[in-house]
Amino acid sequence: MRKLDIQPLGQGFAGRFQAMGSPCELLTEASSEKVAEELTAAVAAEAWRIEDKFSRYRAGNIIDEINTSEGRPTEVDVETSQLLEFAKTLFELSDGAFDITSGTLRRAWTFDGSDNLPSTDKVADLLSQVGWAKAKWSPPLLALLPGMEIDLGGIGKEYAVDRAILELRSQSDTPCLVNFGGDLAVTGPPGRRPAWTVGIETLVPGGAEKLIELRQGALATSGDARRFLMKDGVRYSHVLDPRTGWPVAGAAASITVAADSCTQAGMLATLAMLKGLGAESFLDAQTEQYWCRR
Repeated sequence: MRKLDIQPLGQGFAGRFQAMGSPCELLTEASSEKVAEELTAAVAAEAWRIEDKFSRYRAGNIIDEINTSEGRPTEVDVETSQLLEFAKTLFELSDGAFDITSGTLRRAWTFDGSDNLPSTDKVADLLSQVGWAKAKWSPPLLALLPGMEIDLGGIGKEYAVDRAILELRSQSDTPCLVNFGGDLAVTGPPGRRPAWTVGIETLVPGGAEKLIELRQGALATSGDARRFLMKDGVRYSHVLDPRTGWPVAGAAASITVAADSCTQAGMLATLAMLKGLGAESFLDAQTEQYWCRR
């Protein structure tokens, strides 16, 4: 059951709910609990809308329609088309390392902290169903080869954060921070304190190794604090290279990027993770601030 929880917090309120498999919260300097609840309800409604529309776990939505099309073209709406175009851009920028068709590889990989690595044959078999270049994308029509699937999870949460920020700005000028599972953005600087204080999580969930003062923009993090395998002393990140079917070699444990929008921050954090040992060099060439943990 979807529900909201509103609690007083310091000089404002915290509204919390669950969406997209993550704990979500709105921190707001709202003048009353009633206003805080209204703002949280607006943020939650947008998060749940995006989850219902784009989650690969939902039957009957546009993603399910595409994934069960068995090679038939599927016509998509404008919002879906924009996300597919963004995914295509990331595919091209990463030379194929970012690929929304790579979710098929989850049939081989379960990142539960165990030492259960899949067989090379199983991974190789699945690669025949991976590759955006195999898709036929002529907006608004998308056709996948039978057996192929798409998964927008790599960009969906950050997109939802940015959509929630737009919703808040359209309703109120109250300072707010939106946090969806560690990907977050603010409507602007707080009015009752110098800045929003945000912690970068350690590899042990629940801890914070660095506190950041945020007045504007967004933060997004990519890493394997919760999803990994460990075999013979080697940690295998959940970040897979769709060109090989195996975890990216030398991937950082965690990368956090600050940018103007959560979508931009998430894009850079993800692309950096896919660079493996070259993550810092890639990020140094950008203009955004970042924090990388090995």
